[in-house]
Amino acid sequence: MGRDIAIGSAHGSIGGWRAQSPGAPRGGLVVVQEIFGVNAHMRSVVDRYAAEGYTAIAPALFDLVQRDVELAYDDAGFSRGRELAGALGFDRAVALVEATAGVLRDDGLAVAVVGFCWGGSVALLANTRLGLPAVSYYGARSLPFLDEPLRAPMQFHFGAHDPSIPADDIERHRNAHPDAELHVHADAGHGFNRDVDPRHFIPAAASLAHQRTLAFLRRVLPEA
Repeated sequence: MGRDIAIGSAHGSIGGWRAQSPGAPRGGLVVVQEIFGVNAHMRSVVDRYAAEGYTAIAPALFDLVQRDVELAYDDAGFSRGRELAGALGFDRAVALVEATAGVLRDDGLAVAVVGFCWGGSVALLANTRLGLPAVSYYGARSLPFLDEPLRAPMQFHFGAHDPSIPADDIERHRNAHPDAELHVHADAGHGFNRDVDPRHFIPAAASLAHQRTLAFLRRVLPEA
């Protein structure tokens, strides 16, 4: 369904994966990757949102550091992903999300952001710094940014058994952003949406979170 594209930005050109809705789009969606790159899983997430009626793009954020990153879900992949995320930095990541949103706006679409893991924290910053409606799945690096005020509707998803985001940290999100929609999935841990990783994938939680995400998007994105 999707295809490779190039995205220009003030920091240089990067790649991305874009999928069109089969009919008139409900809106545009920037899908922000995990630390493992725009891999087969992220491409499938983009394709799924397109099938739900959105024109969706996953920008290959790591291209500014290393092109065409697709890491394995193992210790080596996790370690390399953390290195790449650190080398890129949040400021450049947010700038690339903004550039991607611009591509969608050029098509006349209202834009929202959905991010996963590291990308979940980038999604929060897309809200506070760019004013974009956003959905954050288990963004474990968001705590330093919780003092930044929301500028658009926000939805959070957490797993109750996520060691990287314990209950106290979830409560800090709730206290910092009482107007945000926040869901804690009782049987899930980190990465529960990652259907290619049987160690973490929780089908029931992933399905419920997806339905809640779609309901959120329908509320916050006016159709073109």
